[in-house]
Amino acid sequence: MVRAVRDVVIVGGGTAGWLTAAIIAAKHKARIGHDFSVTLVESPNVPIIGVGEGTWPTLRSTLKSVGISETDFFRECDAAFKQGALFAKWTTGAEDDAYYHPLVLPQRFGQLNLAPHWLTGTLNEGGDNGETFCDAVCPQGRLCDENLAPKSMVNAEYEGQANYAYHLDAGKFAPFMQRHCTEKLGVRHVLADMRQVLQDEGGDIRAIATEQAGEISGDLFIDCTGMRSLLLGQTLGVGFKDCNDVLFCDTALAMQVPYPAPDAPVATHTISTAQSAGWIWDIGLPTRRGVGHVYSSRHISREEAEAELRAYVGPAAEGLAVRKIDIRSGHRELFWKNNCVAVGLAAGFLEPLEASAIVLIELSAKMIADQMPPVREVMDVVARRYNEKTLYRWGRIIDFLKLHYVLSQRRDTAFWRDNMDPASIPERLQELMALWQYQGPYMHEEFDRVDEVFPSASYQYVLYGMGFRTEVSARTLEPEVREARRARAENADVTARMLSGLPRHRDLIDRIVKYGLQPV
Repeated sequence: MVRAVRDVVIVGGGTAGWLTAAIIAAKHKARIGHDFSVTLVESPNVPIIGVGEGTWPTLRSTLKSVGISETDFFRECDAAFKQGALFAKWTTGAEDDAYYHPLVLPQRFGQLNLAPHWLTGTLNEGGDNGETFCDAVCPQGRLCDENLAPKSMVNAEYEGQANYAYHLDAGKFAPFMQRHCTEKLGVRHVLADMRQVLQDEGGDIRAIATEQAGEISGDLFIDCTGMRSLLLGQTLGVGFKDCNDVLFCDTALAMQVPYPAPDAPVATHTISTAQSAGWIWDIGLPTRRGVGHVYSSRHISREEAEAELRAYVGPAAEGLAVRKIDIRSGHRELFWKNNCVAVGLAAGFLEPLEASAIVLIELSAKMIADQMPPVREVMDVVARRYNEKTLYRWGRIIDFLKLHYVLSQRRDTAFWRDNMDPASIPERLQELMALWQYQGPYMHEEFDRVDEVFPSASYQYVLYGMGFRTEVSARTLEPEVREARRARAENADVTARMLSGLPRHRDLIDRIVKYGLQPV
């Protein structure tokens, strides 16, 4: 007998649970109440782990697709705009050592690769003028320097003059998503503590037994129970693949830092500042900064790490509490087994250097929603495809995070020296590093997969921001020089226009909260 997949049960709330619920319920909204249901079960006694969160531009399309107003999102989630990340002291450790990884593609990126022209100094008629790669090919670094927003009040919700993501308060985002899911998308919300996972004779999860709500049965279970992974890990026995041999940071110390004044500037980018055995994130929200030190406990003690964090924050850190967060870098060996799939921390976690946590939730939930198996009999096929794609994505994120450490010229501590050990560098990344000495990343075969997480432009910004050099023959570029210089001039014009026309970041946030953006 064919078993239809009608009832989806998400176990666990937080950002992972509610974002997944929203994406699945919105995709299948016409069926909810008829032949399909989404139920989210969460304990009333488990706190949310979230700290100040950075996101990717994908969240714009996700929020729009599930029917959320961008104005409401800003008003209720203490949100700010994010236009990329500034990496300070990663290359040499000097005070002036910094570069941007922006969220916009280089000028004319699909038609013309400006990186070789910048490397050879042919972008300008007068030769190399000392301009950074980011400033030469896009306006966003300058917008961040000047603390300007990526849009103005004339732009409708989710539209912008420059590409953008968000910074948000995760503690406010989950309840916001909960209200939207239950009030607008038909998601059933059950507050109950899980007591037992019940399986059928074939190993599938049949139901969960709860203290307050009895048994809750389902056809597909989504494990959002955090690092404990109560369903996929503990019940179905799926192992965990550590990657601490590649990414050494295993602890974070987080604090909330007040602004010196209500009208203090809000940074429009994440600031990541390298330390002796890790790095410090600095995320600006309208009401406060979220600041935290991600470090390797093998290379520095908690007391030393906290001292570095307080030194970074300065006098404002006096009296502020520090929250310790353990990081187990890695992911499940499988993400979908039988009728259970893990999303969020239940699937794994990596240090938040490139804000990959929420985008992995989005990508996972969208794939589940898009490929929702209509019957149990084809679920294993969907699961195999899901596992292959998800494993690839995790691997590429690990490569990209490690790239930041491998490119560093710092040798001042054992942490930075150990990161250069070839045994800690994934084989694929080693191969790409060898290739990039002679052929820089562009739209080549290694970036042609539709499920590639980071585009080749991201690799260019990091490589050339950190002083990597690809050998290029200026002679081979001669046929393109004229067009490359035009593209460079176009970027200069766009940059000037944006610098003169865009509002200050805090000013725009204040106006959005007070007046609201034009609805789409």
